Amino acid sequence: MRVVAGKYGSRRLESVPGQTTRPTSDKVKGAVFSSLGGSFEKGRILDCYSGTGNIALEALSRGMEEAVCVDQDHRAVKVIRANAMALGVLNQVQIIKANIFSALDQMKMPFDLVYIDPPYQKEQNVKLLEALDRLELVCDTGIVVVESLSSQSFPEQIGHFTKQREKTYRNTKITYYRKETRE
Repeated sequence: MRVVAGKYGSRRLESVPGQTTRPTSDKVKGAVFSSLGGSFEKGRILDCYSGTGNIALEALSRGMEEAVCVDQDHRAVKVIRANAMALGVLNQVQIIKANIFSALDQMKMPFDLVYIDPPYQKEQNVKLLEALDRLELVCDTGIVVVESLSSQSFPEQIGHFTKQREKTYRNTKITYYRKETRE
């Protein structure tokens, strides 16, 4: 696993020992970020179920200013910290060891990008999108990316989030939602 592109492109990232995390593959990660425009000028990312910090660190490499990584596994938190330190971006990364739903209650500022990639057997993606909407944690025109099993389907509309597109990579589906403010 590595950072695909940007300032830290090709840098290797540490993995969480054991089988408790399933990092997003470099191929899928590269495709997701390419579809988002490839690079960013500033902005904040919330990496839910962060695991290794792989997604958040890719976003920082491509120009985002700040990342919030949430994971409840203490081994994952250690790996996120080690990966951020190795890239020299620890000052741009807030690491929260908690269940994502309790972590959301602590957050005050909205995000430009939210990445949701839970353990597939424990996914609560619709509930999480509803919570992000209710707590107003996504900027106007912000994007939420949901990684799931290819067999899963999600509603066209969840609160202020409208499904933009879906793309399948073997057994992984990526679903993109954009926040739309309704008058």
